[in-house]
Amino acid sequence: MPSSLLIVESPSKAKTLKKYLGGDFEVLASYGHVRDLVPKNGAVDPEKGFAMKYQLIARNSKHVDAIVAAVREADNIYLATDPDREGEAISWHLVEILAGKKLLKGKTVQRVVFHEITKNAVLDAIAHPREIAQDLVDAQQARRALDYLVGFNLSPLLWKKIRRGLSAGRVQSPALRLICERENEIKAFTEQEYWSVHLDSHKGRTKFGAKLSQLDGARLDQFAMPSDAAQAEVLARLVDQPAVVSAIEKKKKTRNPAAPFTTSTLQQEAVRKLGMTTDRAMRTAQQLYEGVDSGQGTTGLITYMRTDSVALAAEAVTEIRHYIEHKFEGEFLPKNPVMFKNKAKNAQEAHEAIRPTSIYRSPEALKPFLTTDQFKLYDMIWKRTLACQMAPAKFDTTSVDIQVGPGVFRASGQVQVFAGFLAVYEEDVDDAEDEDNAKLPVLAEGDVLPVDKLYGEQHFTQPPPRFSEASLVKALEEFGIGRPSTYASIISTLKDREYVVLDKKRFMPTDTGEIVNKFLTEHFSPYVDYNFTAKLENQLDEIASGDRQWVPVMDTFWKGFHKQLVEKEGISRESITTEALDEACPKCGKPLNIRFGKRGRFIGCTGYPECDYTRDLHESAEDAAEPEAPEIIEGRVCPKDGGQLVVKKGRYGKFIGCANYPKCKHIEPLEKPKETGVECPECKQGQLIERKSRYGKLFYSCNRYPDCKYATWNPPVAEPCPKCNWPILTIKVTKRRGTEKVCPQKECGYAEQIAPPEAKAEPVESAE
Repeated sequence: MPSSLLIVESPSKAKTLKKYLGGDFEVLASYGHVRDLVPKNGAVDPEKGFAMKYQLIARNSKHVDAIVAAVREADNIYLATDPDREGEAISWHLVEILAGKKLLKGKTVQRVVFHEITKNAVLDAIAHPREIAQDLVDAQQARRALDYLVGFNLSPLLWKKIRRGLSAGRVQSPALRLICERENEIKAFTEQEYWSVHLDSHKGRTKFGAKLSQLDGARLDQFAMPSDAAQAEVLARLVDQPAVVSAIEKKKKTRNPAAPFTTSTLQQEAVRKLGMTTDRAMRTAQQLYEGVDSGQGTTGLITYMRTDSVALAAEAVTEIRHYIEHKFEGEFLPKNPVMFKNKAKNAQEAHEAIRPTSIYRSPEALKPFLTTDQFKLYDMIWKRTLACQMAPAKFDTTSVDIQVGPGVFRASGQVQVFAGFLAVYEEDVDDAEDEDNAKLPVLAEGDVLPVDKLYGEQHFTQPPPRFSEASLVKALEEFGIGRPSTYASIISTLKDREYVVLDKKRFMPTDTGEIVNKFLTEHFSPYVDYNFTAKLENQLDEIASGDRQWVPVMDTFWKGFHKQLVEKEGISRESITTEALDEACPKCGKPLNIRFGKRGRFIGCTGYPECDYTRDLHESAEDAAEPEAPEIIEGRVCPKDGGQLVVKKGRYGKFIGCANYPKCKHIEPLEKPKETGVECPECKQGQLIERKSRYGKLFYSCNRYPDCKYATWNPPVAEPCPKCNWPILTIKVTKRRGTEKVCPQKECGYAEQIAPPEAKAEPVESAE
């Protein structure tokens, strides 16, 4: 039997490490967390120093049993769980379990940490073990206890005051507040009209445009011309005036590369560039970290993906610079290594940034061994890491002032003269305006230019954009809400609870989300305050670094929070879920109000249940007063009771139902589902048909639902996958990759391009 036992979290990681360590080591996986708080009130006891009651996680009990059996036979136990607070806590829990069974007497128990799964890194970690860091364990215990106390006390209050099944969380609730406040800004926004004046000109064959920037010697602000009449007045003063170049300003401009990826920036770029969700990006990164067999054994391809640091190890920088030196021309390599500073709030910089374990493992060389998602993410990480050590990009910028009567028009142009890092990678941003990269002709002061066109352009101010996943992650990081490793779970929780929905990849709060947020911000404002949340994260960091004790932090929090809970017990449900309207009920004359029910908010009579008047929140009284006559389906009767079939309107739109409802509850879609002719690959009895989700998105599922629940988002094709032999392929269209046949089995990753991306249309030159 091996004399040493190494315990990791992931079974795939265990297989890799076993190859590195040889026959003297047994390597087992805990499969993540092994214990959690008992799922009932009293698991954290504030009266007894916040003592915590744990129990084994049922699904992992068999893995714990395997570890217990192996510990009996081993002399040396190495705890190699992930290199973060949660990993430290898992190691501590394992020791607690083993000590409780009195299995550690006479055995050596040590903690080992590695941030990349390569042979050298693992062997070095084994050679330099340490004790479990109790400060990190305390910080994780405090976080878990805080989340438990908030969730276990605030969620039941939501059930009483709003509706059962709701939840509140220490970091989930401030994130919801961000989305709701942005929606309120959009609702309150009033658009404002303004105009700009433009000049189209040319020199030789080069056409260019300029914008009016000064009038009568004064600089124009955004609202200098608030109406059509104002811009017409300005145009009248400029018509038939010569256009003369009055000033030319030329500058050299450089642009530096972005820092290597942190957890947060990786999630943002994966959303923007690759169209992934934050959760999908983190799952894929985990696979790359744990390792892929590239034909020469399984090796971890990236360093640990939960990090706030933008620093790179000295040996990694040396390797990257060596790669640039030999693969690029000399000017692409800066004289000195590029260093970065972290701008994020609450950044923990104990680890490296996310980087390839070797820059010499190029994405193209690894592509045959990676799934589509793995390749796309690794390619992005590899390019970003390489680019961060390359020379800045260089541009020549030119600004030209053109005098036309009392007005001065400005034209700007930018030309890239040296690609630098842009030869490899360019960072995406949310909601950015395009830079003015127009190419200007060679101009000189005093040049008289033709006035091809002089015109005004109408604009309206725009409300702030709703959050995308990328911009929400950025805001969470800027406010210090949660930790980057928790962003994916925060977003998943908000969607799973139906507090938010995605509309065109932007978050919109649902009625439920807005009611929950209203309750929390009005009655528990300190605990959804952004500064309070960030301050608490700072205190957890101080616990982790040993600068603060966890129990006093818990005690301070609990005293204020518990007092607030007691005070808010007497709040009435009506004060939270209803809103008075200055309108009388057309049925009984009593006041109407906005109420909250299972299907969201609606308008109802305050005289309920005596008066049952209701109408849709966005429906006028006049429209509600004239109910549509039910549309009869001619020539068809209900297959269940022979009643008349009619068109009805429900929560998710119109459908066909029996006129004898509620005695007969037969329903069917208004439109007959479109048949694809593709056999269901799962049950092989039904066929896939086109359906619509509750939010109007098309998907394809088996017509035997609910007996068979197979479904896919992309249109199916009756062709087996040449890689894994799954009975169907699907058609996927993206801007980046064009039209592809892809395998719907995520673990397969097969993709075959059948049409390239559409080329961007070239601008059409004006005939004027």
